[in-house]
Amino acid sequence: MMIHSRPRRAVAVLGALLTGLLLVLTGCATGGDGKGRPDGPRSPGGSVAGTRSPGGSAESAVPDRAAGMPVVAVGELPAQARDTLRHIDAGGPFPYPKDGAVFGNHERLLPPQPRGYYHEYTVRTPGSRDRGARRLITGDRHETYYTDDHYRTFKAVLR
Repeated sequence: MMIHSRPRRAVAVLGALLTGLLLVLTGCATGGDGKGRPDGPRSPGGSVAGTRSPGGSAESAVPDRAAGMPVVAVGELPAQARDTLRHIDAGGPFPYPKDGAVFGNHERLLPPQPRGYYHEYTVRTPGSRDRGARRLITGDRHETYYTDDHYRTFKAVLR
């Protein structure tokens, strides 16, 4: 018996579209802090990574954990990464034996957390004979990060 997950897929697509819309609206609706300076930290590309309310707390879809880090919406991830996210959300099964292993954050590019906080999952790379370089890293508070260059750089995934 085959069970189709179209409702779950539709919800994921709708969530990604709403996240993208929120990002566009937030970026267009905010002009800065009233002093000629844009709110929030800048990403390495120079664009504003998020907006801040006058009290200084994050009010956009870009969480504080991603301050200064590039971000990517789920819908902008490669199809294989979205497949891996579905496996993570479902609790498995995972195609690679090392999926779910503790990620040590030895590169110190993710926010510091105690050992065991982060876990890594392989994102299949078409044509690769091994696990390839693409990974999703999840934290205990359900934050998600994506790397396509084997931990040299990360993007915070907006979910």
